[in-house]
Amino acid sequence: MATAKKTSSETKVKAKADAAKDLQDLFEDGLKDIYWAEKALVKALPKMEKNATSKELKSAIQSHLEETKEHVSRLEEVFKSIKVKAEAEKCDAMAGLLEEGEGIMEETEVGSVRDAGIIAASQKVEHYEIATYGTLAAFAKVLGHKDALKLLLSTLKQEKACDEKLTSIADTNLNSKAE
Repeated sequence: MATAKKTSSETKVKAKADAAKDLQDLFEDGLKDIYWAEKALVKALPKMEKNATSKELKSAIQSHLEETKEHVSRLEEVFKSIKVKAEAEKCDAMAGLLEEGEGIMEETEVGSVRDAGIIAASQKVEHYEIATYGTLAAFAKVLGHKDALKLLLSTLKQEKACDEKLTSIADTNLNSKAE
């Protein structure tokens, strides 16, 4: 009887030498990723704001830029609360989302269509952040990092509010103008 070949999805992935050994390591790795991601957003948001045409969208992006700066500071507090040096480690997911957002701006004409594209790209970023902060908050809770948990939940609340604001802007008139 012939044995079937294993597909790549069935192959076990060998852990790197510096792989997370426990939940604390995984928590710290996640913090380093989102720290990089938030810092990258601080650099990317002004370009998005400059390319948006809707006053409401520009205002939402400006507001979120200020919140994102707070998120960077808040993450530094999280690192401090768990007695770990604040370090950023490249977040491939956020790098990809920001690259996609850049591509959307290049592939759309200035106006309501580009604004709709900026909202779509921004919501992908928000959803990634919501998933990340939710996961990190769950880890902090399990690990007993009460101060970190409080800080992470505060940021999670802001990310959810930003996502709702973007949905509201898209629903009110942008998507109908972009038809």
